[in-house]
Amino acid sequence: MRNQIRDEVISIAPHDAMEGDDISRCLAWIDSGVDLCRIAKPATPPMHLVSYFVVVDDGHVLLVDHRNAQLWLPPGGHVEQGEHPRVAVVRELEEELGFVASHPIEAPLFLTITTTVGLTAGHTDVSLWYVVRASRYQNFQYDESEFRDARWFPFDEVPLERTDPHMKRFLTKLARVDTISAA
Repeated sequence: MRNQIRDEVISIAPHDAMEGDDISRCLAWIDSGVDLCRIAKPATPPMHLVSYFVVVDDGHVLLVDHRNAQLWLPPGGHVEQGEHPRVAVVRELEEELGFVASHPIEAPLFLTITTTVGLTAGHTDVSLWYVVRASRYQNFQYDESEFRDARWFPFDEVPLERTDPHMKRFLTKLARVDTISAA
């Protein structure tokens, strides 16, 4: 599985120098042989793998008001031991939002390494950011034990002051990739 996770990381074309540095740091972490997945809550090991999935539709993004992080975040979760990060996306999508993607989960678009904030602050999440395309009009049921709310935001109305510190960079990269693929 370590090699498959490494393949996910090397599939990402860096958006900027910061992402390039994060990818290099992540590859060194993977190659070090340490545990990549969380084995005990909240933070053992203190650096572990997360699969974010950013649900998007026509210039809008679905964010959840995460109770622990106290931020509007993309849904997602910790990758379990022996689990492929894309399988984690499928599992978490159903657990957290109650639906199944209408398309295969493709390679991650983005990678970040972030120190967490909120109620379980202080550990490091290595986050693979996957894109899930879904209709803003489809029904979904968010996990109320984990989230206070879930809502669609137009890209230019995402509460950047209260979201993942890399959200603006992600949305910029997504817009660039979508523009290239539409051409």
